[in-house]
Amino acid sequence: MITTTDQSLADIRRKVEAGEMLSLEDGVRLYESPDIHTIGELANSVRERLHGRVAYYNINRHINYSNICVLRCKFCAFYRPFTKGDNRSPEASFHDADGSYHVSVTDIVARAKEAYERGATEVHIVGGLHPTLPFSHYTDMCSAIREACPHMHIKAFTAIEIIHFSRIAKPRMTITDVLIRLRGAGLGSLPGGGAEIFDDRVHDEAFKNKTGEVEWFDVHRAAHELGIYTNATMLYGHVETREERIRHLLKLRAHQEESLRNRAACFNCVIPLSFIPDDSALAHLPGPGGLEDLKTLAISRLMCPNIAHIKAFWIMQTPKLAQVALEFGVDDIDGTVVYYDITKREGAGTTRQELSVDQLQRLITEARCTPVERDTLYRRVLRGDRAWSIEGEAWSVPYDPAPGSGESRRGSNEEALIPLTLPDRDSPDP
Repeated sequence: MITTTDQSLADIRRKVEAGEMLSLEDGVRLYESPDIHTIGELANSVRERLHGRVAYYNINRHINYSNICVLRCKFCAFYRPFTKGDNRSPEASFHDADGSYHVSVTDIVARAKEAYERGATEVHIVGGLHPTLPFSHYTDMCSAIREACPHMHIKAFTAIEIIHFSRIAKPRMTITDVLIRLRGAGLGSLPGGGAEIFDDRVHDEAFKNKTGEVEWFDVHRAAHELGIYTNATMLYGHVETREERIRHLLKLRAHQEESLRNRAACFNCVIPLSFIPDDSALAHLPGPGGLEDLKTLAISRLMCPNIAHIKAFWIMQTPKLAQVALEFGVDDIDGTVVYYDITKREGAGTTRQELSVDQLQRLITEARCTPVERDTLYRRVLRGDRAWSIEGEAWSVPYDPAPGSGESRRGSNEEALIPLTLPDRDSPDP
């Protein structure tokens, strides 16, 4: 056991050991404490109480369908403005000189199917708030993926996108009706994006045009009432204070408490996202450092013990820091990802951001954890002879690893993902 060097944390240690909820004041004191080792040990005690030394990963594929967006969030380097009068058909993909792009449903399905045929269990789809695409575009997207990839879980559309869909639908639809339509088309769950920081001051300063806290929770409440599981995020390290981060986490905890008590679904995990300032309107800010990342991940675990999982999204915290975070309360480092266009850790980095299963497993085992492949809902994925299934399910999905992938044969959960086909260097593929 690590000895507490900051004696002001002694009462917090007693609370954590007794399984008591921490207060706002406790969270602020954790941030102010220099005793990073004790904070990590306390967070890890909660993690091990819930999961032992298991750490999760998945084989997934991210697809960003368009970066054209009507919002102008200051922290975002992803969006491109819509060009008035652009009447191009949504049935054709394009990539313009200014960096704006759109991916057709046909091409989205092709990417999802390629991943599915290579063993992926999840497709993760988000994009900008495009002003002219009809709601049917998104239901068609889900139903086409479901037809092509029957057992692939579709995790798609942030709460902000769901609100946008309710407004563009003709006639306008309620949030619940939008979710019912999407679920009927194949949607499996919602990601947690768009939460940012639940605070009016931060909202007005950094993302004034985006719908705020009340609407975000409205979407997740409706989803949970329908039995649709969701995630929750917190974008930290920009204009917010540490106390505002704690208040954000407390609001997530309170929502989860109500969902666990009265609703058919709840949050699967909390994903603290490290702000990357490069190329955004807040590029003058330094962004959080590594110790702040570790402290935030650990404190998220401590403040939200009723949310089962804390994920270190390696894209935004880097693989090496995500690995260290497995000793700071984190039990999930996300998955293979392959393409990710919303943020790039090095600013001028590529949209090709991928880790193989061998790499993910090595990060986990070096951290003295047992790697377990999960599906989107944290059910164990079993892999046999070129086929995968979900523990407890009767069906299985065949897949075909690419030649030369170096696929390992060490066990049911240790087969390497084959890298998906790279586009040509001059391809408009985002």
